[in-house]
Amino acid sequence: MELVAAVIKPDHSCFTTYFLCMTNCPTLIVTVGLPARGKTYISKKLTRYLNWIGVPTKEFNVGQYRRECLKIYKSFEFFRPDNEEGLKIRRQCALAALNDVRQYLSVEGGQVAVFDATNTTRERRSTIVKFAEQNGFKVFFVESVCEDADVIAQNIVQVKLGSPDYIHCNTEEAIEDFMKRIKCYESSYQTLDEVLDRDLSYIKIMDVGRRYLVNRVLDHIQSRIVYYLMNIHITPRSIYLCRHGESDLNTKGRIGGDSGLSARGKEFAKRLGKFIQDQNITDLKVWTSQMKRTIQTAECLEVPYEQWKSLNEIDAGVCEEMMYEEIQEHYPLEFALRDQDKYRYRYPKGESYEDLVQRLEPVMMELERQENVLVICHQAVMRCFLAYFLDKTAEELPYLKCPLHTVLKLTPMAYGCKVESVYLGVDSVNTHRDRPEVGIPGSTQKCLSADDVDNSPLCPAFSADPSCLIAQKM
Repeated sequence: MELVAAVIKPDHSCFTTYFLCMTNCPTLIVTVGLPARGKTYISKKLTRYLNWIGVPTKEFNVGQYRRECLKIYKSFEFFRPDNEEGLKIRRQCALAALNDVRQYLSVEGGQVAVFDATNTTRERRSTIVKFAEQNGFKVFFVESVCEDADVIAQNIVQVKLGSPDYIHCNTEEAIEDFMKRIKCYESSYQTLDEVLDRDLSYIKIMDVGRRYLVNRVLDHIQSRIVYYLMNIHITPRSIYLCRHGESDLNTKGRIGGDSGLSARGKEFAKRLGKFIQDQNITDLKVWTSQMKRTIQTAECLEVPYEQWKSLNEIDAGVCEEMMYEEIQEHYPLEFALRDQDKYRYRYPKGESYEDLVQRLEPVMMELERQENVLVICHQAVMRCFLAYFLDKTAEELPYLKCPLHTVLKLTPMAYGCKVESVYLGVDSVNTHRDRPEVGIPGSTQKCLSADDVDNSPLCPAFSADPSCLIAQKM
């Protein structure tokens, strides 16, 4: 990845290689904070978000490196500041993690690495900054400060007691040991300071989002990180996702369009209203797209709802209201190109899944700010939401199953999301299309060449469309 230029600086008798950091050089996110302050929660959530919007990101948890090194955790004594052996092992684990960070950002093509550790001393943070300078990485610190005893206790019970460190301990022993572990860090903890650390780029999150301090945001990625972290919260809530009731065009096997509900779709809408009523959800908000089928579904709930244009189904362009068989017959190359890379393929005069994720990002940010929400949407839109909450890759996203007349209840947990599927008992057509076997021996499909693209009846007219260039890159 050609992002950096080498500059050689003399260092007494030896030479140290430094790299000039370019505008688009990789970013190293570094967490700061005492144990049980939500650093890993933030790291995992931030990694998931950045990957979802198309920024290759990977998390490096130093605690996991320590567990792989030690195998068996004995007690908090390992973390005592006067435990020389423990300090040595922890330092080695941090360096091993940083080496993997270098490999990921410099060799494997990653754009963001999240270095998840306590990093509570100015000395440790200075070491990380020097490492980043030597490799041409930007550094952005994320500190979580929490003095709320109830939040800390809740974090210990929900997350830390399930850690491999305490698999053989009872609850009381584990809590006592972990509290002593926290004490081991408190004496040397040096928080990010507005004066002493004024030259660093960072966000300081206080008491899980009651207050924020942001310093020296230098680029687009850092601004996106701040934007995201200022929108998330830890209040328990559930998100209900479902598609509209079966539409008239669904029954005919046609994609897109703006038709109303079929008779079975209307029955689903009635049952959805009863289901939501039975759930007795506090302060539920209902969101729909601006298309007839989602609005008609929401009308049966007999509650206020909010329409979002951003929630409209993916735009199939010239293929709107066509059957897949018709697309394959009239536009065989387009049909094959979409099978080769369904996430990035853009319908002529339409959208790709990649476009759709960008369109949905503001909705996702607002969804993160809310508590209980029911989103009545469409198949492609629902896939994008599921990929975010379930941490699915761009390759998996377009093939996630989102059947009609089924409600998914998503309950965000500490390090993931619990999913409950509820089928409301109304038959419908199956609109899911499985992943085709493209380019596999014996398959009727083939990987396309640039010559195929040149001969396409559509691509010359849409030569500026990136979807027409997919075959040339493969």
